[in-house]
Amino acid sequence: MADSVAGIVLAAGVGSRLRPLTRFRPKALCPVDNVPLVDLALARVAPVIGDGPDNLAVNVHHHAEQLTDHIGGRAHVSVEQPMALGTAGAVAHLRPWLDGRAALVVNGDTWSRISLSPLLDGWDGASVRVLVTGAASLLPGVGVVGSLLPTDVIATLPHRPAGLYEACWKPMLAEGRVDVVSEEGPFVSCDRPADYLAANMASSGGTSVIGAGAVVRGTVTRSVVWPGATVAEGEWLVDAIRIDDHVTVLVR
Repeated sequence: MADSVAGIVLAAGVGSRLRPLTRFRPKALCPVDNVPLVDLALARVAPVIGDGPDNLAVNVHHHAEQLTDHIGGRAHVSVEQPMALGTAGAVAHLRPWLDGRAALVVNGDTWSRISLSPLLDGWDGASVRVLVTGAASLLPGVGVVGSLLPTDVIATLPHRPAGLYEACWKPMLAEGRVDVVSEEGPFVSCDRPADYLAANMASSGGTSVIGAGAVVRGTVTRSVVWPGATVAEGEWLVDAIRIDDHVTVLVR
């Protein structure tokens, strides 16, 4: 069944709630444990779908050129202009690339160690399947690890800005046509700086994360220091994100 399914990583968001981090780099390029979020998402999808631009796609809009350069030839890049199309519109925009295949969709701003394999295990190829964590049902606010969309459902998605919950999951839930699979495990949606710091600490086991080329002469506790930033002698960062030498986000 996996050979008839393609993988889509959604990475077009502006990341307004993650500011000021997203003033310096796209949300999908913010590193968790020194690996950009989009790379972590691709690494979660590839084992169950396959890798390369024939199997994997990433949609981009905000900082599209920077993301496209970063992804290189590892995945097909779907550029959305003049506006971002939302989670449902992004899948609809990829219909020519999908070429009749179903789609396994993940958000590129989430960190997790939950396997995506349960989405495909025993799938009939016809139902919508959503993998959640922290609950046994699909409700607003529940952590969505990934979703599986069959071809006939993809064909009905609107090619305009629209969300998967509103355009697909909610109406199909009302019809009893969504298979919700629940798995327990670490999962963080990096919506705000506090979430982003939590994802880093979950990945590192609570150890501060120091980026490449960063210089730490002071003390850091439960903090993230981005590549190239400096923590001066005498400084003590606690529950903080040091973006560069001029910007620090304190998470309280």
